[in-house]
Amino acid sequence: MTGLVLKLGPHERVLVNGVVIENGDKRSRLSVLTPNANILRLRDAISPDAANTPVRRVCYMAQLVLSGDAATDEMRMPLLRGIEQLSQILTDPDSRMQLTIASKATLDGQFYPVLRALRSLLPREERLLAHRPT
Repeated sequence: MTGLVLKLGPHERVLVNGVVIENGDKRSRLSVLTPNANILRLRDAISPDAANTPVRRVCYMAQLVLSGDAATDEMRMPLLRGIEQLSQILTDPDSRMQLTIASKATLDGQFYPVLRALRSLLPREERLLAHRPT
């Protein structure tokens, strides 16, 4: 069986087609069978105000597609441009691998892997920004 599998912790919230749903007291696992459903785990969500770094801005673009706030076709090119810009800054092999995964997933219209790959770059970006000259 293919599709998205959500593993939710107790009281974890998820946005499904514009509706916030909260899990109960126990861990649960949900299989989403409907393709192209708009689903965003709220613990992964970045607020518009928090999209204030290069990686966070590109993550936010992917998030807009997952939440249903932007159409896939409308965001594909801006997302690819953002990934390309990040690849010019993050040149280490692991970052390049994550950016390649994000780029391929964007082209395939698979935005969960896009967000997952991009989110893995957040700690690197944070370290780089912490050591920038003032």
